[in-house]
Amino acid sequence: MPTDKPVTLAVVAGAHGVTGEVRLKLFGEGVAALKRYRAFNDSALTVEKLREDGKGGAIARFIEVTSRNAAEALRGTLLTVRRSEMPSLADGEYYYADLIGLACVSTAGEALGECVAVENFGAGDVLEVKRPDGKTFMVPMKPDAVPEWGEAIVIAEGWAS
Repeated sequence: MPTDKPVTLAVVAGAHGVTGEVRLKLFGEGVAALKRYRAFNDSALTVEKLREDGKGGAIARFIEVTSRNAAEALRGTLLTVRRSEMPSLADGEYYYADLIGLACVSTAGEALGECVAVENFGAGDVLEVKRPDGKTFMVPMKPDAVPEWGEAIVIAEGWAS
């Protein structure tokens, strides 16, 4: 299922210090997962140094960023990698990026809409599905509600309300 679409792993939250380091808000599994990559944004930003900030985020130094002003200018920049660069997953695992944009159908084959977001409020992942009329509904990403996904997300009867 991997494509070459960009997947966002972090965002630059602002400058850190005066030498060009930046603070990162992470969207993945932490600094260890981010360290798999040496460059972001189609190699526009090359990692020189990356460490945890002790607050759930990270501090990064990019070779291309040499001053606080340059670091501040990156505020809000999304750090992306190509989906094809990400590690393969075991059966039953998924990346949010693989689910967002997929068509959603019922187990009876009825078109229900499109997955527009995946959220996690603490009890597991929840899919947000947008119907053709613009209304949305949410479905837990659990086998009884979503028995399969791949080319489309199949939603069990009774969950699309």
